Amino acid sequence: MDTENPSAHAPAKSRTTGKNHPHAGLVHDNARHTTRFTVIGNHLAQHEELSLLAIGLGVHIQSLPPGALIDIKSLASRFIEGRARIAAALNELETHGYLRRTHERTATGRIFTRTVSCNKPGHRTDPADTSSRPARRPAQDKPPPRRKLLPAVPKPSYTSATLLQAAVDVLAGLRHHDPRLLLSATDAEHLAPGVVAWLERDLTPTAVRHALIADLPDEPLRRPAALLAHRLAAQLPPLPPIRPPAPAAPEPRHPLHNCDGCDHAFRSPTPGLCRACRTTSATIP
Repeated sequence: MDTENPSAHAPAKSRTTGKNHPHAGLVHDNARHTTRFTVIGNHLAQHEELSLLAIGLGVHIQSLPPGALIDIKSLASRFIEGRARIAAALNELETHGYLRRTHERTATGRIFTRTVSCNKPGHRTDPADTSSRPARRPAQDKPPPRRKLLPAVPKPSYTSATLLQAAVDVLAGLRHHDPRLLLSATDAEHLAPGVVAWLERDLTPTAVRHALIADLPDEPLRRPAALLAHRLAAQLPPLPPIRPPAPAAPEPRHPLHNCDGCDHAFRSPTPGLCRACRTTSATIP
């Protein structure tokens, strides 16, 4: 019974070799992902020592967002594999460097496990930048910085549309003398009353312009309007003295004449009767 039968046929192979099988080669029907995809290295997907469960669990963990729970209890409630198999797969991933698990203590003394997923075993980043921490929220757009207010300018005692237009013309013409003094409409509106205060001090527009552009610094002007506002306030000339009204012209001194009635001398622009004789003659019927 133990003798081998040399004439027996060799048992048939249960599977044919790949090169002889008409459908042995793998064919991919891929579409390019543009959203909701994860890049997985072939060193994990085709790992020669990890079990199929560990490879699948590693792929699943790398696809999760930072902060997701991957403890044994949470994974067991997600998949049909039991806790023992999931724990064994986690140990495999940790052994081969795809997971790093450390025990840490909170401020209250509670101990917890911090798990770091490594998509490339052996690669370590700064602990402050580990992917296990929740991703930082994108920084909200900061509001534009507030524009600094311009210094106050002198206020004129009287303004009119004509004076304000003359002041604006002075300010608008400054850029022809120095291109750095190009002002916006808002800046000119703020500075115009200060220029009017100079004009009402008997200064000509040319004199005001010269005072604003004289001895400017050579370096670029970051805020030309602020510089002009400072000059308008700091170099404001005093008001001219109030001139007293001119005295009334004295009455003219008329020449002397002899009265034709009483022969008394009196002053009058023309000869004739004096005042007394004119009064007497007016009362005589």
